[in-house]
Amino acid sequence: MNGSWKIIAALALGLIVGALVMAYGPWVSEQHGAPMQVAAGPEAGERQVLYWYDPMVPDQHFDKPGKSPFMDMDLVPKYADEAAGAGVSIDPRTVQSLGIRTTEARTGRLWRRIDTVGYVAADENRIRFLQTRVSGWIEHLSVHALNDPVRKGQLIAEIFSPDLYAAQEEYLLAMKHPEDAAWRTAARDKLIFLGLSRGQIEALERGGQPQRRVAYHAPVSGMVSRISVHPGASVSAGMPLLEISDLSRVWVLAEVAENQMAWIAPGKSAEIAFTGLPGEVFEARVEYVYPSMDAVTRTVKVRLALDNPGLRLKPGMFANVTLYGGKGEEGVIVPREAVIQSGRRAIVLVAEGEGRFMPVEVTTGMESGGETLILAGLTGQEQVVTSGQFLIESEANLTGALARMAPARDQVHSGTARIVAVDPGTGALTMEHDPIPALQWPAMTMDFQVRAGTRLEGLKPGQAVVFDMVRAGDGFEVTEIRPAASGAGGLP
Repeated sequence: MNGSWKIIAALALGLIVGALVMAYGPWVSEQHGAPMQVAAGPEAGERQVLYWYDPMVPDQHFDKPGKSPFMDMDLVPKYADEAAGAGVSIDPRTVQSLGIRTTEARTGRLWRRIDTVGYVAADENRIRFLQTRVSGWIEHLSVHALNDPVRKGQLIAEIFSPDLYAAQEEYLLAMKHPEDAAWRTAARDKLIFLGLSRGQIEALERGGQPQRRVAYHAPVSGMVSRISVHPGASVSAGMPLLEISDLSRVWVLAEVAENQMAWIAPGKSAEIAFTGLPGEVFEARVEYVYPSMDAVTRTVKVRLALDNPGLRLKPGMFANVTLYGGKGEEGVIVPREAVIQSGRRAIVLVAEGEGRFMPVEVTTGMESGGETLILAGLTGQEQVVTSGQFLIESEANLTGALARMAPARDQVHSGTARIVAVDPGTGALTMEHDPIPALQWPAMTMDFQVRAGTRLEGLKPGQAVVFDMVRAGDGFEVTEIRPAASGAGGLP
């Protein structure tokens, strides 16, 4: 029985020793400079290095250790477990109470779909002008208001013209001299030019009375879109009487943003819906893309054409237009609301489970139908946060996590130092500073850039100071420097 207890105790002691070796083996190796062999393998406790960097210029990454090319100091490793710490952890119960929603990022292609607005306009190819060919006075006008409908062949106006009467008298005189065929032909052509129909000329040849008035009839059916004269007004040859728009076919003019205009070309399909005709969708194709861009709205005008039976489409009607430009490039697709635009970069929050969220910087592509194409940063199948991102930020100080991804340009860092050399005239400043933990800077002597306007007067070499600095370009610049209080910590 005692032998059994001894065996059990020996086994337990062996397990304890093995656990201690696994836990403290790497520490002992660092302290004594000799590797400790562990039964599980020498790589079991090693930390994975992602890259090396200069703490003073953390945006620059290096693939091996060595000296910084910026300052004479050793590069610092960035470990994988440190990078993983850039995420945000929130109690799962809090996540549920915040109403955070996620969806899976999928791979595929987005349709180059453009949702825009437009309006109905008259087809300019179907606009006709009615002009007078004679001088005289308006004796009769059957149309008096804009937008009045007219039908083809309808009598529009009658003009009293002394010139027309004189030309008919000349033609009758020419008919009495059949030997002068050229005169007769010229007189007849003159009547045609002045607006008499061939039937009226033939009636005159048969003995009819000369006409003192010229009748003008509508060349097409449509709507009167402009009136230039009124009854009793005098007119001259070539003067427009009115304008008639044929509305049996109309245009829809839509606006396309500058960054989407390359998707659209004549022949691309489109769908049009009108506020005044709810429930109806009209299919059309792009007929013309205008060659100029609006300098104010930064849009290009696109023209579509629609048949208009019953004249239900009225010029000026508002239209919702959807243009289809084909499928775009392949990538990861997420809802538009999942992308947080923060100035020069775009961030997506990836849910890793158990209340953990990782901010990921992404490169965005086209947007269509409420979705955004991700060109780089995601591989697909990640769970991305689509609502509550700013609640997460408030709950878990997400701003700090995002700042760890790339140091904030305007973040102020403070330190203590002793002045080595200073020249207020040129702004030259050399200091021996204490370690700055926030930037992982060791104590060292270095030259500092000084922001314009920072006062250096009264500072002397050997003086203990406290200073503030912010990132500027690839380094930092001092924004404020002041004498250290007596008894303050730091350099003696």
